[in-house]
Amino acid sequence: MIVTNIEVIPGKTVIKHLGIVNGNTVRAKHAGRDIMASFKNIFGGELKGYTELLQESREEALQRMIEQAQAIGANAVVNVRFSTSSIAAGAAELFAYGTAVVVE
Repeated sequence: MIVTNIEVIPGKTVIKHLGIVNGNTVRAKHAGRDIMASFKNIFGGELKGYTELLQESREEALQRMIEQAQAIGANAVVNVRFSTSSIAAGAAELFAYGTAVVVE
């Protein structure tokens, strides 16, 4: 599966447009990470626990989008984008979306 954030794939021709596909995940903050984050707010620095949480979330949302694309017969997803939004206090959604296509 080719996944790209550009609209075309160099050297490939889109022969079929299958529509928009997406994947998402909603994650809640971890109490242990919140404690470490409060220390970082005082002293400064990267919040590595949250960085890891967001990376895991991106990968999960991306994988779900790929699975949806495969289910409808795509071999590529172009123009992929990510979006993040707050769902509730301490919980956020990470959303991946793109256009499923068949290329040759």
